[in-house]
Amino acid sequence: MLETKDIGYWYDHQANALYRNVNLQFAEGKTYAIVGSSGSGKTTFLSLIAGLDKPSEGEVLYNGRAINKIGLTNYRNKYVSIVFQSYNLFTYMSALDNVLTAMAITNSQHKGDKEYAIDMLSKIGIDQDMAKKNVQRLSGGQQQRVAIVRAMCCDAKVVVADEPTGNLDETNTRETIELFQELAHAQGKCVIIVTHEPEVAKMCDETIELKNKEFTTKSAIKA
Repeated sequence: MLETKDIGYWYDHQANALYRNVNLQFAEGKTYAIVGSSGSGKTTFLSLIAGLDKPSEGEVLYNGRAINKIGLTNYRNKYVSIVFQSYNLFTYMSALDNVLTAMAITNSQHKGDKEYAIDMLSKIGIDQDMAKKNVQRLSGGQQQRVAIVRAMCCDAKVVVADEPTGNLDETNTRETIELFQELAHAQGKCVIIVTHEPEVAKMCDETIELKNKEFTTKSAIKA
């Protein structure tokens, strides 16, 4: 489904590349955790496969087609849902309207379905009263959950998330990753999560470690 072909990335000089010749494949129906030390380039890699940035060399392929040929904006609108670490919510809207607006923009099959949006929000602890509040009146953890649901409610086959559980407690973290697993296993989506939490990585189907400018993939060991 999603593939990187000999991609490399650097800010100034090729000699200072974060990584080069990265060849990875991501399949639908699976969850992936990308782990590594701070500053190793995990979030940058996520931005490349999400079409938010361009690699310095190589290309990202979606269903065998280079995403720059699809058009990065078109690719993001149609095929990718993104959970940003900074949430990127519409601050003048309620939680519910944030979700409904995202479904409208992406032309989701659930476009305009308020009950569906409310049900999805309730699954991660945002009840109807909270759903109707302006997002600025919600806590950081609650805003993060709204951002996650917003991505889940769109029809994109690829879901990428940057530290989606960073502000969540242990219970909500587990429930959130279980929802991501449901998205992958029941709905056939490809879910890619950048995380620094070992427990989150263990819950994913595969872990990709970025260390010393090299990516290493291994299947998660389930308890």
